[in-house]
Amino acid sequence: MSQNAAQRLYLMQVGSMPEYEIPIVCYLVQTGDGQNILIDTGLPEVLPEDEADFVNGQDVIQQLARLGLQPDDIQTVISTHYDIDHAGRHAAFTKAQYVVQRAHHADAATNPRFAALRSQWDQPLERIRLVDGDTELLPGLELFETSGHVPGHQSVLVRLPKTGAILLTIDAVPFGGAFTRGEPEEGTDTNGEAGRASMLKLLDLVDREQIGLVIFGHDMAQWAGLKQAPDYYE
Repeated sequence: MSQNAAQRLYLMQVGSMPEYEIPIVCYLVQTGDGQNILIDTGLPEVLPEDEADFVNGQDVIQQLARLGLQPDDIQTVISTHYDIDHAGRHAAFTKAQYVVQRAHHADAATNPRFAALRSQWDQPLERIRLVDGDTELLPGLELFETSGHVPGHQSVLVRLPKTGAILLTIDAVPFGGAFTRGEPEEGTDTNGEAGRASMLKLLDLVDREQIGLVIFGHDMAQWAGLKQAPDYYE
């Protein structure tokens, strides 16, 4: 196995939407050669008044501190997309390279949906790695373009030595009831026609790679049964 391959995956709940019983989550991948790769950064420290549905919990910086890490210890931030519950603390990681789909970064520049959080995601271009479509970031860590929720959304596949492959759908499939070739459960199919194409792409990936664990983006019922930091998958 390559030294820079993924070795551990931590799951961190950093907030919630209590009314809908939805967890807000981030992930940390650690490699054999000591890299720390953060996937999303959760909610902003101060929530805008029009985002009162969200509630901050133990934020990503506090979660990392429990693992003995500071923001400067993060080498890479995989930004799945720039929604407020996924990119809210991007600016805290001043030593990190950001990895985002080129299509998403370009759309965000003029999309009012992402304007309120611009101070977080609009980082110097020399620190942003723009990728085009499905990309192997390093051994055991792959990105899959899954537009629908937003243009240029990306999901993440982590391959671990013991657990095997784990698919993080993020918001391509926020709820497990939508992850089906048949009719989704009522209220779980939230991403429209383009999102359904991306969901089917991920279903094909799971079948092809025989992926044993699929973690959905905001599924509280599933989340309650998963290992959470400081525990980890390896």
